[in-house]
Amino acid sequence: MKKMLNTLYVTTETAYLSLDGENVVVRADDPESGESRELGRTPLHLLDGIVTFGYVGASPALLGKCAEYGKDMTFLTPSGKFLCRTVGKVRGNVLLRREQFRWADSSEKSLSIAQRMISAKLLNSAAVLRRAVSDHAERIRAEEVENAESQLRQFSRSAYRAESPDSLRGLEGDGAQRYFAVFDELILQQRETFSFSSRNRRPPLDPVNAMLSFGYSLMTAVCSSALETVGLDPYVGFFHTDRPGRASLALDLLEEFRAPFVDRFVLTLINKRLVSDADFVQKENGAVLLRDESRREFLAQWQKKKREEIVHPYLGEKTTWGMLPFLQAQLLAKAVRGDLDDYPPFLWK
Repeated sequence: MKKMLNTLYVTTETAYLSLDGENVVVRADDPESGESRELGRTPLHLLDGIVTFGYVGASPALLGKCAEYGKDMTFLTPSGKFLCRTVGKVRGNVLLRREQFRWADSSEKSLSIAQRMISAKLLNSAAVLRRAVSDHAERIRAEEVENAESQLRQFSRSAYRAESPDSLRGLEGDGAQRYFAVFDELILQQRETFSFSSRNRRPPLDPVNAMLSFGYSLMTAVCSSALETVGLDPYVGFFHTDRPGRASLALDLLEEFRAPFVDRFVLTLINKRLVSDADFVQKENGAVLLRDESRREFLAQWQKKKREEIVHPYLGEKTTWGMLPFLQAQLLAKAVRGDLDDYPPFLWK
């Protein structure tokens, strides 16, 4: 269990939450003895909400007390898929969503948030290139990668000052094109199978794009769950426009995690030889996809990556990669409510 931003996160899959007086108690069965043991407890009045990853659940007494005190309680699957949320009587999410909709309808407010998200995306992409030069300068065309990094940083500065949504989209597109123009340099192993020439999708036409698309879809689902958890509507975005069935705000939040999480994860699979040509199948329409059994291994490695620890650059607290979208969603909700002056996007270093 981990308490961050006054929200209790319970990541032990077998944990059961109950109430002892005014305290939330987290218990789980010991895997060896089978006996129930207490993992921790915290006063309920100190919390804004509770998020639990697992299927075991919580006691009716705790659920009732959360409702009485206006504490939201969110249930997710162990992988982070949103299941449901119980909302307290005092502090519902309708006011937050109303404010979100006002911001989405305000060109000034929407642009302000979008500027920060896209500027962060471009800086994070530059940081990935910088890490490649730092670690593998002798194995790549370092000067070309450094030039791309420099351009991305320039694009990021311009994005932060963009005067319109169209100019911001132009900078985002130019940055993505420049980043993917040198992405092949970051592939150090199995180049006969995993060469990369350009970003393509719907359908992906090579193994690298197949994994990137799959990873982006997984992270979009995580971002959507994170936004649902804090009470924001994942379908009403600030950078991506409204479209029926599209989780626009989840796609907005995804931008911050594309390069530092998904792209680096795919590169790790390739460069550590955790995937091979045998893991992919080509369909009649030219689409290249992961085989079913390979998709399961991809997901196993994905879950492992989510458990890796990182210090949050804004909060200064140790967390895991899997928790980052949930923390960013909380920061975004606080910005929309007015608890923060500005939204601090995730910046990877």
